[in-house]
Amino acid sequence: MADPVIAQKSPYLKTLEPGTYHWCSCGRSKNQPFCDGSHKGTEFTPKEFKVEKKGVFALCGCKHTKGPPFCDGTHGRL
Repeated sequence: MADPVIAQKSPYLKTLEPGTYHWCSCGRSKNQPFCDGSHKGTEFTPKEFKVEKKGVFALCGCKHTKGPPFCDGTHGRL
C-alpha cells in the first residue's frame, strides 16, 4: 500500500456542526482535511464520519493516525 501525502504535521482544529463528513485519507485534497475527490485513481478512499453534537475536533493532518479521522499524535513521530 502506498503512503498518503502528509498534508501537514499537526491536526486541523475544526468546529463542526452535526452532520456527515468525509475526511481526506490520501492527503491530496485542496480542501483539507476534507475530501475533494483528489483520491480518484489511487488506492485511497475518504473516511466517512458523523458528528452528533457541535464541537471542536482535532482531525488528522499527517494522514498516518491509527484512529482516523482523529489525530492521535502520530505526526510527532514523522
